[in-house]
Amino acid sequence: MELRPMTVEDWPAVAAVYAEGIAGGQATFESAVPTWDAWDAAHTPDHRLVATDLAGPAGPGGPAAAAGPATATADPVVLGWAACSPVSSRCVYAGVLEVSVYVAGAAQGRGVGSALLGALVTSTEAAGVWTLTAGIFPGNAASLALHARHGFRTVGVNERLGRTAAGEWRDVVRLERRSAVVGV
Repeated sequence: MELRPMTVEDWPAVAAVYAEGIAGGQATFESAVPTWDAWDAAHTPDHRLVATDLAGPAGPGGPAAAAGPATATADPVVLGWAACSPVSSRCVYAGVLEVSVYVAGAAQGRGVGSALLGALVTSTEAAGVWTLTAGIFPGNAASLALHARHGFRTVGVNERLGRTAAGEWRDVVRLERRSAVVGV
C-alpha cells in the first residue's frame, strides 16, 4: 500500500469509493457523489490523501494479471481516501479541521483507514492544526473505533441532526482530537 497526495486524476476512483460509502448508508448524509469542482471547493488542498495498491484488479495477483502479461498493468487501485474540510471561515478556527475517511469495501480490514487517518494527523499537525473533528453515525462502529485508536474522543451526540434522502432522522456522534504538539 502506498499513501500519496490526492490529485484530480484520482477523482474517478475516489468518487467510486465515495459512492460505495454513500450506498452503504453509514457514512454520510450525502445521497450522490458531488462533482470534482464541488468536492474540491469544500476540502482543504493540503490535506488530501489516497491509499493505493498494485494488488487490485489490474495488479499482481488480480484478475488482469491472471490473464497474462499482455493484459496486466501496473495501474494502482485506490483503496481509500482521506481529506479535511474547514469547520468555519472565521480566523479563530484556522487550526480546526473536520476529517473524512473512506475505504473501499474490498479493502476494509486491511489497515487502510488507519494508515490514512494516521497520515492525516501527521500532515495536519505539521501544518499547525490543533484540533481535528469528525461526525460519525452511531451505527458506524468501525469508523468510531478507528478514530478512537487515533486519539479522537467523543464530545457529544447531535440528536436527529439531519435526514437522509429516504427521510430517516439520524444522530451524529461528534468526535475531536486535540493535538499534543500544536496549541499546547
